[in-house]
Amino acid sequence: MRISRINKKENETGSVAQDLSLLDPLIAKHKGKKGNLIPLLQGAQELFGFISGPAFEKLARETGIPLSDMYGVATFYAQFRLHPVGKHIIKVCHGTACHVQNAVEISESLEEALKVKDGQTTEDRFFTLESVACLGCCSLAPVMMIGDQTYGKLTGNEAVKIVKNIRLADNN
Repeated sequence: MRISRINKKENETGSVAQDLSLLDPLIAKHKGKKGNLIPLLQGAQELFGFISGPAFEKLARETGIPLSDMYGVATFYAQFRLHPVGKHIIKVCHGTACHVQNAVEISESLEEALKVKDGQTTEDRFFTLESVACLGCCSLAPVMMIGDQTYGKLTGNEAVKIVKNIRLADNN
């Protein structure tokens, strides 16, 4: 797997204002404890929705954990995000059962409707589209999940309709 460098300029222009003082209780809770790296990263992501460069720097500075170790862990595990995500994360299953039942049609339909590619977030930061290896709902294939809601036996058109209804409901 190739990891691309995070360009400082890109990070600054795409940054979201964050109150890094929110990290203080998290740091106080885990500082100096063995095995604290993953809980620190999880806590930072829970606070902000992703882990920004400034959040990494503050965690490294105040815990003494090398920045390279933090980035190494954050880029290894798929659970960590280094960029802002949408309010709603759409996970489209591409496991074997879903793949055979045409999960590609669902992803392509959503990409077209949302005007994003896999792994991207809409300009309004309302949706993030992700392909995942398996959602564990093989009997409902093909499947997508938005938040904690699972939608099964989908077509591309049905998936797009669900997403449009979520947007409408959220705007009311």
